[in-house]
Amino acid sequence: ENRPIPEPGPNEVLLRMHSVGICGSDVHYWQHGRIGDFVVKDPMVLGHEASGTVVKVGSGVTHLKPGDRVAIEPGVPREMDEFCKTGRYNLSPTIFFCATPPDDGNLCRYYKHSASYCYKLPDNVTFEEGALIEPLSVGIHACKRAGVTLGSKVFVSGSGPIGLVNVIVAKMMGAAAVVVTDLSASRLQKAKEMGADFTIQVKNETPQEVASKVESVLGCMPEITVECTGVQACIQAGIYATRSGGTVVLVGLGPEMVTVPIVNAAVREVDVRGIFRYCNTWPVAIALLASKRINVKPLVTHRFPLEKALEAFETTKRGEGVKVMLKCDPTDQSP
Repeated sequence: ENRPIPEPGPNEVLLRMHSVGICGSDVHYWQHGRIGDFVVKDPMVLGHEASGTVVKVGSGVTHLKPGDRVAIEPGVPREMDEFCKTGRYNLSPTIFFCATPPDDGNLCRYYKHSASYCYKLPDNVTFEEGALIEPLSVGIHACKRAGVTLGSKVFVSGSGPIGLVNVIVAKMMGAAAVVVTDLSASRLQKAKEMGADFTIQVKNETPQEVASKVESVLGCMPEITVECTGVQACIQAGIYATRSGGTVVLVGLGPEMVTVPIVNAAVREVDVRGIFRYCNTWPVAIALLASKRINVKPLVTHRFPLEKALEAFETTKRGEGVKVMLKCDPTDQSP
């Protein structure tokens, strides 16, 4: 609240922030101070799922003007390296990323960002939808990496926010059937609402038993598994469940070392792929939202003003609802 309003550089814009979603990684940094090698050493502003209004543009910015409503892509390459040249800028080792130490996020009133990574929102796309493009992008990138296409049978492991966006995107990309597993009955009900064809509530089954249930409800083994939990047993189930010649995409992040049936995957030619965030997804997501081909609005279950940020974080920490959204603009009176 007491930080000075930043001045945008030549290729930056100053934004008055509007909507910022809380991500599990935000909560993890808040609670534990690190994720893997990313360690919080100094005070850091959280938030990377965001939208806002342009209030000032740098001298070199021509595609945006004050008053424009924009969605913010939080990852900005600092240099034109080999990864940027091949279109995979998310893999650039020097990338700036909101709310990843030591880079500040955008859960604040005013924030400056690279203009090239701010995308104008059409009039029929809300600020909240703009903020939801960030988690939606994880689904777009994961389903692209998985090769989801017309008629695909897809197993999504985990029904949290990232599992749900993968359900939405997989159906949008032509999946004929999507089955979702989770421990929580309420989260599985939300998955049904978002388009899942089948749900399985996991209790104390072995990974092989989970795989067998997936095959049973689909009527076949899925060609694609999107693993969104990072839990060792779930990764194991994902490999066992996937059809020979299929693909497992690891989206969820858990322990650095996990034990998996890698020989099972190898001899059946099951490809195991990782994803790191996303790239080139904001224009796609905006086009889908503007055309009403997808609906992400039901993902938001709780809303708080910025003044109640602690309460919002506590709500997310307790696992209540799906997506918690903070509203940073005190002058906004929209519901």
